[in-house]
Amino acid sequence: MRQQQRFDASGLSAFAAQALRAAGMEDAKAGTVAQVLLEGDLMGHTTHGLALLAPYVQELEKGTMSKAGLPGVLADKGAAILWDGDRLPGPWLVSHAIDELIPRARQFGAASLVIRRSHHIASLASYLLRVVEQDMLVVLASSDPAGRSVAPFGGTQAVFTPNPIAAGIPAASPLLIDISASVTTNGMCSRLAAQGARFGEDWLLDGEGNPSNDPAVLSANPPGTILPVGGLSAGHKGYGLALLIEALTGGLGGYGRADGAQGWGATVFINLYDTIGFAGKEEFRRQMDWLAEQCRTNRPRPGVASVRIPGDRALALRREQMEQGVALHESIVPALRRLAQTYGISFPQPNLVA
Repeated sequence: MRQQQRFDASGLSAFAAQALRAAGMEDAKAGTVAQVLLEGDLMGHTTHGLALLAPYVQELEKGTMSKAGLPGVLADKGAAILWDGDRLPGPWLVSHAIDELIPRARQFGAASLVIRRSHHIASLASYLLRVVEQDMLVVLASSDPAGRSVAPFGGTQAVFTPNPIAAGIPAASPLLIDISASVTTNGMCSRLAAQGARFGEDWLLDGEGNPSNDPAVLSANPPGTILPVGGLSAGHKGYGLALLIEALTGGLGGYGRADGAQGWGATVFINLYDTIGFAGKEEFRRQMDWLAEQCRTNRPRPGVASVRIPGDRALALRREQMEQGVALHESIVPALRRLAQTYGISFPQPNLVA
């Protein structure tokens, strides 16, 4: 039986921060970005965790990700803020924005911040836990105005990115929702295409609009597209969600697809609601805990062991990997070792788990 390699979480975070600093990123920003990427792997989002470290370093080397500085404040109305991210590292910008929003949400009950011209922000799930621990509900959404891989429902030409949206909901065991307006992500398509693998279902259209399970259609001529949530029969649902996310990001930010944006990046919407400021955290949790219990004790359909609440698996996996080490996807370790060799950084030694 093949043994599985696991890596100490703190060692991986320290390595990632070293690599980012070696590529020129400011110390404080490097530490924050490293931790956000690690959180992605801890919670099972392996295409949006440390798999992004080498691409981020490449962006720093090319000068297409800013290494230092602060976002520009374009508007500040107390409970509504707009930043120009100046293509700073997305994980740092979002973390910094949350720090800015928490006291404002305490004051006003709710507060929103939109960031335009951010670089990529990694896994949305990585930001949720620290907010719900403050007894706040968070809604986070992102679009990339320079990217196109998802067509409107009924169409064949890409307009949107997968447009993820996430929510962290305080409860006895927090509800952590991380979904997107498309049935899969660009990251998963890239991973499977590199492996010569296919999806188990027809989650894409080829360039002529025919259903396909082959992610390679995205790079064909003419290019294919990823289907919106709901697929061929009910994709109007994902299409509507994509439009809503575009309104929350590009619309409120005044910067989006209409502007001919260039380069890998993001426009980001963040909204925090202080549960203490409405009916109170006890009443909020009473409602959410009741709902969670009704879901978890729901009779499962055949073939399903039990009904889970969004976040149950991620939190259990996070606890396991913090204790036993992080099991990185097999495609990630070689890229990290190449970074270590390039910059002369020591890569953490793995533990072997049977």
